[in-house]
Amino acid sequence: MRQIRGLSRSQVLVASLILQCAAVYGEEAGGEQVIRPVSYWNEIRPLMQASCQGCHQPAKAKGEYILTDVKRLILGGESGDAAVVPGHPDQSYLLEQILPDSNGKAEMPPRDKALHETEISLIRRWIAEGALDDTPENAFQKYDMENPPVYAEAPIVTSMDYSPDGSLLAIAGFHEVILQDARTGDSVARLVGLSERIESVAFSPDGTMLAVTGGLPGRMGEVQVWNVAKRALKISVPVTYDTIYGAAWSPDNKLISFGCSDNALRAIQVADGKQVLFMGGHNDWVLDSVFSKDGAQVISVGRDMTAKLTDVESERLIDNLTSITPGELKGGIAAVAGHPLKDEVLVGGSDGQPQVFRLKRQTARKIGDNANVVRKFPRMPGRIWDVSFNADGKRAAAVSSLNGKGTVTIYSTEYDSAIPDEIKKIFNKTPSAGEKQKLEGYWSREVSVVHSIEVQDVEMFCLAFAPDGKTLAVAGADGTVRFLEVETGKEVRKAAAVEIGAGEIASSVGERAERRLNRKRGKRAEISERRISSDEISSLTLDPSEVVLTAPNHYSQILVTANLKAGGRVDVTRQVVTEASGGLLSISARGQIEPL
Repeated sequence: MRQIRGLSRSQVLVASLILQCAAVYGEEAGGEQVIRPVSYWNEIRPLMQASCQGCHQPAKAKGEYILTDVKRLILGGESGDAAVVPGHPDQSYLLEQILPDSNGKAEMPPRDKALHETEISLIRRWIAEGALDDTPENAFQKYDMENPPVYAEAPIVTSMDYSPDGSLLAIAGFHEVILQDARTGDSVARLVGLSERIESVAFSPDGTMLAVTGGLPGRMGEVQVWNVAKRALKISVPVTYDTIYGAAWSPDNKLISFGCSDNALRAIQVADGKQVLFMGGHNDWVLDSVFSKDGAQVISVGRDMTAKLTDVESERLIDNLTSITPGELKGGIAAVAGHPLKDEVLVGGSDGQPQVFRLKRQTARKIGDNANVVRKFPRMPGRIWDVSFNADGKRAAAVSSLNGKGTVTIYSTEYDSAIPDEIKKIFNKTPSAGEKQKLEGYWSREVSVVHSIEVQDVEMFCLAFAPDGKTLAVAGADGTVRFLEVETGKEVRKAAAVEIGAGEIASSVGERAERRLNRKRGKRAEISERRISSDEISSLTLDPSEVVLTAPNHYSQILVTANLKAGGRVDVTRQVVTEASGGLLSISARGQIEPL
């Protein structure tokens, strides 16, 4: 039982909570084999997600058929006939579409190989058992193009990009990408797909398409490609079982590279979503990528503290651009950007020091060398999250965050990339202490800080140069896009990334400043909230109403919502008292349930 703190039980409106700790075994106690019903959520949904949902989702409903929830899966598409007849697989058109012919080819999926016979058998069983929907209440897709998110607070902005003509600014939101008029800040389109979390956005070189990477954390990664003019989803490609990062376009608009949390760099064809590159040489998550100027190679960076060069055609790892010397690397690398005119890339990460690396090694590799470094820039406070060159390569910028503050630094990059003979000689041997000092002097030559702007109480996470190189857009934790004049460093205007919604969900927006989490090191994050009296409550809602834990390491989060007599809804999860009987469970003050 859960009750509002400080009130007697007789005063409390009680929500029923059913907690079932079920162990899943193949046999019952008597040794009799148990055949469990097929689970849509655990068994059928992953098949649909991997093979079907890219073309059959609200943002791209091919044949007007949607496969992201059971009701619409059963209903069917443009033919008007039901795709699934519960209890009757042989009368179900869906099964007819996925069955392969004598050549092993099926109508669905049209471009990929047919589902395996065991997968088809599983779908047949599910239909025969009644096509039951066991999707958890909190897992239903809540947003689509017809029903976009409504914000009570501005989201953290993780990525931005200007269109090549400078007319549009793409901004990562929650479950969507917002296209703004780059001049006025007005929203001109909202691109809502399957992914809850958006990690990167990137316009194609010709400006006709927008690549988006993200996903459903811990469940699915996704690459979206949008037709910018039509505001329509061109393709959706599910990849791995976690969010994905760092979308980059090839110069010919045909390929998109991206990084994954399974430690792999991948690239797909835009035309059909086919994977054409897989490089598994990283030892940790791959966070960003960029193509070389000629499109023949991809540079990837990640949490393993390396920048790697990969050949696209052969999918072969060519080289580590970063040093292989133990102790030389100082932390994970989060961002990479290509120089517009040279075969060089700018990287930034945990050590707070932006560095430029050349793609083509000019000296033989020696243990202890760092010969691919072209320049090292003055360090920034904290961790670097994003880096970029402007269009002529004469300026570079980076954003970092530390202890709740953000920093934007603009650097001069008018340096000579040629390696002097005296430096080449040092690279060709194990350097002495004096020679190492000489190298550090060479790497910092001809670079300087043009402007360093500190943003108080707001972490900065992303940036984008306008195509004309005169404006730098930066954004971060407060959901505000700040536009800086590159040559002066002055803020010329601000624009909200999203429109804050009105009505009941935004009733407490005025208190946002007090309720913001304190991210400074050593400070406990406290959330201020008004205490709710039981006299104000008409009913309580528990989500989910039933929790099933099937393994010792499983857990679940519950949410208790008070429906108020005056109208509106309030989260009261932290205001209720927990009682777990039986000694099998623990329930935290914030509603997390775990087996003991």
